[in-house]
Amino acid sequence: MNKQEVLLKLKDVKTYFPVKKGVLKKVAGYVKAVDGVSIDIYRGETLGLVGESGCGKTTLGKSILQLIKVTDGEMVYTFEDGKKDLRTLSRHEIDEARQKLQIVFQDPHSSLNPAFSIFDSLQDPLKKFGVKSKAERRQIIGDLLEAVNLRREYMDRYPHEFSGGQRQRIGIARALSVQPELIVCDEAVSALDVSIQAQVLQLMKKLKDERNLTYIFITHDLSVVEYISDRIAVMYLGKIVELSKSEDLYTHTLHPYTKALLSAIPVADLDKKKERIILEGDVPSPVNPPSGCAFHPRCRECMDICKESAPTLKKYIVNDNEHYIACHKVDMQYTNKEEQ
Repeated sequence: MNKQEVLLKLKDVKTYFPVKKGVLKKVAGYVKAVDGVSIDIYRGETLGLVGESGCGKTTLGKSILQLIKVTDGEMVYTFEDGKKDLRTLSRHEIDEARQKLQIVFQDPHSSLNPAFSIFDSLQDPLKKFGVKSKAERRQIIGDLLEAVNLRREYMDRYPHEFSGGQRQRIGIARALSVQPELIVCDEAVSALDVSIQAQVLQLMKKLKDERNLTYIFITHDLSVVEYISDRIAVMYLGKIVELSKSEDLYTHTLHPYTKALLSAIPVADLDKKKERIILEGDVPSPVNPPSGCAFHPRCRECMDICKESAPTLKKYIVNDNEHYIACHKVDMQYTNKEEQ
């Protein structure tokens, strides 16, 4: 992984939302949706981003695209003319950068304007980025629809004439229309039936290989993310608590939170069924997170140090591969091994 080109480098990224109270709407606190995320995203990889609802996955994705204002941190993207921090770009530069950064939304129905034909929905990005000829736009959109396994003539139809899976394919085609490098897939298959999910995932893998795309694949479904991801980052309450190659996360799970998530995956083979780890209590409030490790009130392996000190994301070598964990117990285990 170290030999791969870093396409996007996130360093201590924070996205806070103010909580205002009273008649004067004074700021009484902040919702810490993303709270100090640091990660390198490599060109050509699929990075899975998983966690419970409300952990900050979608906020991080939209922060990368500058759809949500970032409070602090660095987001350095490698453009053709050099590396630039997305947070410091002017409005004109951001518009140009969005040609490289696109998104596929969760709900394929609400992401398309019902009053617009598919051609109208897909031609706007092309017009914005310099395709003046209508005939050329029709040619490009027809090619895009065929690339996502739809017919060219579908461009003259309206969103209500398509199934959910077809609408999501159209959403993917729209993201591809400006030839992006990085696509944020925000729960891109969660609204689809299981059989349709498989078709869309296979299509996305095929397009990634053909066009050298980089995906940030946001989902809560660990079985889906295992299929499509090269690496997986697990988020909890705005922080990354575990990061590793996809196969290592499933075969050498280290963080107690990740263990609980994996134990909830349905297994058809009873011989392979694992002990179900039930997480007690609710996810703490991001406005007033607990002291120490944010996961400690729900962790059955909690120690005294977990209540007092927040663990940092550290690199360990597990199964000859890099494995990043933020957990005091794991840190103690590996420290003891090194001493022995």
